Amino acid sequence: MKVRVFYHDKCFDGASSAALFSRFYRERIRDDAEFVFSGLLHRAGSLFNESDFNGDENAIVDFKYSSSPKITWWFDHHQSAFLSEADAAHFESDQSNQKFYDPDFKSCTSFIAMIAQERFGFNAAPVADLVHWTDVIDGALYPNAQTAVEMKAPAMKLTMVIESAPDQRFVPNLIPLLATKPLAAILEEPFVAPLLPPLLRRHELSIDILRQRTECIDGTIFFDVTDHDLEGYNKFVPYYLHPESIYSVGLSKSSFRVKVSVGSNPWAPEEPVVNLAKICERYGGGGHARVGAISFNVNQHAAAIRAAQEIVTELRAAVRGRKN
Repeated sequence: MKVRVFYHDKCFDGASSAALFSRFYRERIRDDAEFVFSGLLHRAGSLFNESDFNGDENAIVDFKYSSSPKITWWFDHHQSAFLSEADAAHFESDQSNQKFYDPDFKSCTSFIAMIAQERFGFNAAPVADLVHWTDVIDGALYPNAQTAVEMKAPAMKLTMVIESAPDQRFVPNLIPLLATKPLAAILEEPFVAPLLPPLLRRHELSIDILRQRTECIDGTIFFDVTDHDLEGYNKFVPYYLHPESIYSVGLSKSSFRVKVSVGSNPWAPEEPVVNLAKICERYGGGGHARVGAISFNVNQHAAAIRAAQEIVTELRAAVRGRKN
């Protein structure tokens, strides 16, 4: 019995969602399942390859909805969960009791834990620490920017490792451990421990680069680090550097995309009121009300810059408008 689990790749909540789903499935659905984990990334163009849905069961967690009849389980908490109104209607008409959505949850992991416990009798107590930290990390529930940037907790170090995963097999190998082992113990695994020191050095370097590149005008930060290998930078560093900020817009680049990241300062001096998911949706991206992103093909650098500049202009105008 092969269960293929598709999850939001390079994301602590994505990996944790896959881990919790597999534990729940084995304990409450079938104990003879063989799990195959496959990461999904937001990119320009098609997000899914129908031929990849080749499990006896196929699940998607912490990622957009697919109306494919081959998808038998789905959990998500992003406001921008549906690629089209047709997908949303397809979900609403689903009668399987195996597809679930709630954008009010801080993390998909905590959402899966609640559904699995309330509807399927799953015991979530053994994974309580994992659920707690996914809410903290995905919901930005840190007490201050210093805590978010200092990276002291094991979960935060694992987040850094996952976001900078060295190869495609790393996170799939990590997921079963997230379901069964304490987070501090996972950091000591032979395939994890050597990755930490260079990543922590890279983190320190990224702070220096962002200090040079970020500017904050009218409560909105802008920066462009597409000439550096920094797509996995700590997203709270801009707010650490500019505590007076409300929003941030950043450009970064990897081998397959140029990414526009749009966020709001969790510790902002004024409450962010602009729905960032709706802004990102206009450019083919999405996310949550307080954080979103847009992916462009690597050959669409100019379009990404144009989108970022338009969003910066819109957010700065919104901040000025509140002051007038």
